[in-house]
Amino acid sequence: MRRNMRITWKFLQKFSLERTRSLLMSTRPIHVLDDNVVKMSTISPPPECLFKPMNFPHKVLMGPGPSNCPPRVLGANALPLLGHLHPEFTLIMDEVKAGIKYIFQTNNEWTVCVSGSGHAAMETACLNLLEPGDTALVGINGLWGERFADMVDRQGIDVKKLQRPMGEVFTHDEIEEALKKHKPALLFLTHGESSGSTLQPLEGVGTLCHKYNCLLLVDSVAACGGVPMFMDKWGIDCLYTGAQKVLSSPPGASPISFSERAKEKIKKRATRVRSFNFDMNHLANYWGCDGEARRYHHTGPISNIYAIREGLARLAEQGLEESWKMHKQCAELLHEGLEKIGLELLVKNKSIRNPCVTAVKVPDGVDWKAVTEYAMKTYRVEIAGGLGALAGKIWRIGVMGYNCTPDNIRLVLRALEEGLKMTGYSKL
Repeated sequence: MRRNMRITWKFLQKFSLERTRSLLMSTRPIHVLDDNVVKMSTISPPPECLFKPMNFPHKVLMGPGPSNCPPRVLGANALPLLGHLHPEFTLIMDEVKAGIKYIFQTNNEWTVCVSGSGHAAMETACLNLLEPGDTALVGINGLWGERFADMVDRQGIDVKKLQRPMGEVFTHDEIEEALKKHKPALLFLTHGESSGSTLQPLEGVGTLCHKYNCLLLVDSVAACGGVPMFMDKWGIDCLYTGAQKVLSSPPGASPISFSERAKEKIKKRATRVRSFNFDMNHLANYWGCDGEARRYHHTGPISNIYAIREGLARLAEQGLEESWKMHKQCAELLHEGLEKIGLELLVKNKSIRNPCVTAVKVPDGVDWKAVTEYAMKTYRVEIAGGLGALAGKIWRIGVMGYNCTPDNIRLVLRALEEGLKMTGYSKL
């Protein structure tokens, strides 16, 4: 009996799908009842691609992000949906907040996840912390400073730029001189600059900013969790990161936190935040940060919140100090291996190398893309190219979160070495 039921159900599913396709593919007019009037209408056929399964080749994502997700994170992403204000879901949101506070090393009340990728968190910071009449000082030593300066400019805010070539960082003296000169309301710095593979020293910068009545905003999308971070101790007023890097979770929910100083600036704005979606006055309530009953603001990315919760749990179980140690060790293993095969790192100074993303100079006469295509075709390993001024001049290798293992380092080194041999590189 049960066997017959299963056969019948399978038959009905198959029949239903085939019958639906047949009807939808038909060019015959369909009668549609509209306000008691029968009209003639022809609908276009559905795209054939949607009747085929998606293609999911397994790849080792050793670029600057995203990184691969561990099974527990992928499993969390597949859990049944809850309502975005159900008590079971808001409890998960609270656990995510606690996890963010841990990886940021902060006690800030205004600690949430923005619905969107790291760019959404960047824009949230920009829209909330700046308003007409303000001046923003933007440290630009790669793509992310350029992006933030663009966001500021789109708001009509005065932008002052503190610039360094990719592969270099800013000194305290340079920062203080610019603070004195421009008197900004906000300084933006990229902690882990994935386009130039640098790690900006932050200790003491918050104190400098506050000395000149300036807030410090830090982008740590490509570093947080893999290197030391002490938001409160270092005097950072706003910090954000992404889910898809060291947290090894799908992009779509991005951690961000605001200090009391930053919170007060937002509360005392003379103008409304120009985005309803990214207004921290609303987001803080939705995330249970203001002591009031949560109000509907938007439907949060429920599955992404499940996933980042597990990404945070995985990092908490490992422990921050152990994670920092593992990223440092794997980066050093990578750097030693690259030098053995005759390759040169972009960043000479070891103390400012970002262990999460390494930039490698492409040797003269080598087709960088041929090497990355060999790695992908032969080993399904992703190695990225350069951006902006470094396009075609460097490779970028990510060592983050779930992918941060000696085995993955050896795999990417083998793929690179073989790819170079294939191009006729002479130093091997």
